Amino acid sequence: HMYSISALIGNFEAKFPQKRPINIQLLIGSLKANEKNVIREGLQSGDIDIIIGTHALIQESVRFNKLGFAVIDEQHRFGVKQREVLMKQGSPHMLNMTATPIPRTLAMVAYGDHDLSVLNEMPPGRKPVTTKIVPPEERNQVNLFIEDKIRKGEQVYVICPLIDESENEENSEVKSVKAEYTRLHTVFPDFKIGLLHGKMKSEEKESIMKSFKDGVINILVSTSVIEVGVDVPNATVMLIEGSERFGLSQLHQFRGRVGRSEKQSYCFLCTSPDSDGSYLRLKAMVDHTDGFKLAEIDLKLRGPGEVYGIRQSGIPDLKMANLSNGVLVVRVRKAAEHVVENGDIEKYPVLKNLIIKMRSKSEKG
Repeated sequence: HMYSISALIGNFEAKFPQKRPINIQLLIGSLKANEKNVIREGLQSGDIDIIIGTHALIQESVRFNKLGFAVIDEQHRFGVKQREVLMKQGSPHMLNMTATPIPRTLAMVAYGDHDLSVLNEMPPGRKPVTTKIVPPEERNQVNLFIEDKIRKGEQVYVICPLIDESENEENSEVKSVKAEYTRLHTVFPDFKIGLLHGKMKSEEKESIMKSFKDGVINILVSTSVIEVGVDVPNATVMLIEGSERFGLSQLHQFRGRVGRSEKQSYCFLCTSPDSDGSYLRLKAMVDHTDGFKLAEIDLKLRGPGEVYGIRQSGIPDLKMANLSNGVLVVRVRKAAEHVVENGDIEKYPVLKNLIIKMRSKSEKG
């Protein structure tokens, strides 16, 4: 974001000269203490116009002079309370963004107080990613396909569920990045292969990603750390080992790492010998590219469960007879708005008692 926004602002300044250059800064946890202090002072004084950062931006030590607009990217990775920190800083405008699909009907409930926009069109010139389920016996064919693509100058991601084989001693069929990294050196001896996982130091991860982005690395073997925020247009093949171990939402995110240029891209969902029970879920990835549609299918297959996990307070306790009934959700929403607008809860004694019970439970918990 720092690179892309700086480029955009540079173009803007060239066309519309400002009295002073627009000051863009980056705040992340790995900065030195004195560097963080300088940025915090710039935010509090108003000298910094645009700040881009990680969770480091929502710490108590950060104060804004006049926060006018806050964008929370990959908002599903932030808790409700964390997002409220920015709102308390005075931002009148908030944009929450995510590519992680949740069911359309549930979005109507979860974002009832938002204007909801759905971007379901691909950027000009891009092609839908071709997705295929690959059983173990077809893996060699995929290897030949990968070799051909690399020789044509394209790059490949290989995703594994585990970092080390010792993480899952019960199932030896589950691939780990360390074992696959070693194995692929034998399969593709002529190509440069990189390894990436969450236990590596930040500097090491950044170095590997830069080498991949620069085209030095042909195949990047990684865990789910590349799920978001990675943009390498030259990478056209995504191979996911043990794909049955990932949810549809995560598979959809992985697939989004390719197809980022005008070149045709491919996503191969490699399965284990005992993965028959996951066929319907994986088939949905083959048949659909619409995140909302995938989420609706996932909802039917798995049930609602926790939409965004325990960090999103309130949503895991959501109870509704049929979340896939869009008409019902709209009616419920309108009924709730009617009650709020009238402001007379005494007319609805059953609802009033439920609210009292929920508040009591919340205060105790």
